[in-house]
Amino acid sequence: MASSPDIYDPAFVADLFDRCAGNYRRWAAVASFGFVSIWRRQCVARLPGQIALARHKGAYPNTKTPEILDLMAGTGEVWPHLLRLFPQARITAIDISPEMHVHALAQLHGSYAHRIRHMAADALRHDLPEHSADLIVATFGLKTLTPAGQEVLARQIAATLRPGGAFSLIEASDPAEWLLRPLYRFHLTRVLPMIERLFLRGAQDFSMLGTYTEQFGDCSHFAQCLRSQGLFVSQRRHFFGCASSVAGFKPLAAQTPSP
Repeated sequence: MASSPDIYDPAFVADLFDRCAGNYRRWAAVASFGFVSIWRRQCVARLPGQIALARHKGAYPNTKTPEILDLMAGTGEVWPHLLRLFPQARITAIDISPEMHVHALAQLHGSYAHRIRHMAADALRHDLPEHSADLIVATFGLKTLTPAGQEVLARQIAATLRPGGAFSLIEASDPAEWLLRPLYRFHLTRVLPMIERLFLRGAQDFSMLGTYTEQFGDCSHFAQCLRSQGLFVSQRRHFFGCASSVAGFKPLAAQTPSP
């Protein structure tokens, strides 16, 4: 009998999102009841507070023409939010799925396409220089990482972020304490697969969201990984825990990791 695939293997993840790329925007909204767009805005909206905290600590992050790194960038839905807040920013977008880049390019607005650089790469293994990013964001890619992979990503963020730079990441999560969690899980594990089979020619790709979110839990482990790298971190829950986020900044001097 064939063994089950490793859903965290980079090749599996790349292939999964290559297949999803053409329908990603629409079906991500269906899977989240439309909250995915709200959560992206909330993720970006956390950056100014972290920038203010960094300045309070004596750092002077570049917010006039910041270099922004978008990890696991998907089809770029977060870019308009970033460019509204930081109109002169330049964005480097990294994603493991080549097809995600193809669809992102096809849907870019011409007025800012020249300010976005694409890298088809694994976010855990990119070769960007140290201290090359003023701001780092990631929306809905964390769940595809194992706990060990989250530790690697935390090291990458700490190395790539300039002292005083800020970060914000958000991920769909498992609302373990929510009274309506059974209905939420039923939607992810039963309703979504049925809709996919009916409307996407039998595909079962977006139904992987239920598996990934249940295994991921929330951002608690990743928050601790970031703290262990000396970063200041604040964690937040969104809509009863259906999403969770971490935001913070890199101090001028490394902080003592939390016990």
